[in-house]
Amino acid sequence: MARVDLTVMGGGIFGLSCAWAATRRGARVRVIETTQIGAGSSGGLVGALAPHVPENWNDKKQFQLESLLMAADWWADVTASGGTDPGYLRSGRLQPIPDDRALQNARARIAESQTLWQGQAEWRVIPATGAAWEPHSPTGWLIHDTLTARISPRQACAALAAAIRAQGGAVIEGTALPEAPHESPVLWATGYPGLQDLSQTLGQPLGAGVKGQALLLQHDARDLPQLFTDALHIVPHADGTTAIGSTSENTWADPFATDTQLDTLLDKVRTALPILKTAPVIDRWAGIRPRARTRAPMLGEWPGRAGHFIANGGFKIGFGMAPKVAEVMADLILNGQDSIPPGFRVSANLS
Repeated sequence: MARVDLTVMGGGIFGLSCAWAATRRGARVRVIETTQIGAGSSGGLVGALAPHVPENWNDKKQFQLESLLMAADWWADVTASGGTDPGYLRSGRLQPIPDDRALQNARARIAESQTLWQGQAEWRVIPATGAAWEPHSPTGWLIHDTLTARISPRQACAALAAAIRAQGGAVIEGTALPEAPHESPVLWATGYPGLQDLSQTLGQPLGAGVKGQALLLQHDARDLPQLFTDALHIVPHADGTTAIGSTSENTWADPFATDTQLDTLLDKVRTALPILKTAPVIDRWAGIRPRARTRAPMLGEWPGRAGHFIANGGFKIGFGMAPKVAEVMADLILNGQDSIPPGFRVSANLS
């Protein structure tokens, strides 16, 4: 590339999404990834793009809503540009309602969703039917939201890389990150290691890593909704697999090893959904997800380092937040337009 307008450090979902948003606007972009695309927590299996409950509304929920609503067109553009399908589908989600109090709350949220979700998605309370692809509900009622979507994490990262390259950008894998490139603005989207580096540089903890483990089963439910039951995300994918996730572990010996906690997850899902009892396990995954102190994505300028920017802290909602994060960061870096919510700023994580 003769000219570079933006260098992005890190080939995970935030880095690639921001690089793509900048590329769409005509910027010449270079992505540098030390190992391979999606090597960190973005290389997981689950891909549940699930909304927050429509109540107690705040900036984080609004930002996520806007991202989920723009996702279909955003990912369609990625697919058309690079020729790789990210496996996106707004599939909806079913959740069991455990007791009468929860049923009352669920019904109260119907009206709230109509207002807060801007009439573009629905929160429904529907009777359980006893179908095989349906969680057992003690009350006989289920929540069905039409906002939840799914994506294949690894395919999504590959689709973004393909789109960037197709538009003349560079995606470089297996290269050490230069400490201070000077030829362009630099966006640091380096996940958990980057969160550690940032905390060390600024002299205080800005977040932590949380280990997650997930499973992939050979079971084809590709056109059916996601299920959320007993703290399990059950996500059918377009390739005829079904992802099960995930654990949340604050301590670990090996960040990439799966263990008996994943076996427990498998037992739980086979109890919760008998149709999966004989589905073979075809993949196991473990990795560390970056969680900022505020639990919201951490976005904006790197304090005290002119021309350097941060997009980190996706934690469990990185893929759902990615389209909106990408557009906001492209606005900031390329146009100087700052629309980052206060709770998402790097300063919000400083004590």
